[in-house]
Amino acid sequence: MGTYQSAALDALGDPTRRAIFERLGRGPAAVGQLAGELPVSRPAVSQHLKVLKRAGLVRDEAVGTRRVYRLDPAGIDALRMYFTHFWSTALSAFREEVNRQAREGHTEEPAPDPAGKAEQQS
Repeated sequence: MGTYQSAALDALGDPTRRAIFERLGRGPAAVGQLAGELPVSRPAVSQHLKVLKRAGLVRDEAVGTRRVYRLDPAGIDALRMYFTHFWSTALSAFREEVNRQAREGHTEEPAPDPAGKAEQQS
């Protein structure tokens, strides 16, 4: 796992940061608005947003005297790609294990290809 994905996963490991992240998934918000919707103070929300920003999951922009935060699509895409790769690897390993057991006589039929691709016969 790359440092970028590690930082993002670490950032989302905190329940309050995850709540802020999920809230921003419904639309942009300023620190005060987020603090009003969560059981934490404005300074705490600001600190959590700094962590999420460093992890590449949120970005901000000045709107008048406020900073408005929103999800960063590039960070979300990087997480999606990580989980897609993780899931594909896990399914492939599972399929290989089931097929190994089938060859050894532990099961009756090989597992289907999780990606929906038929193995080519020689």
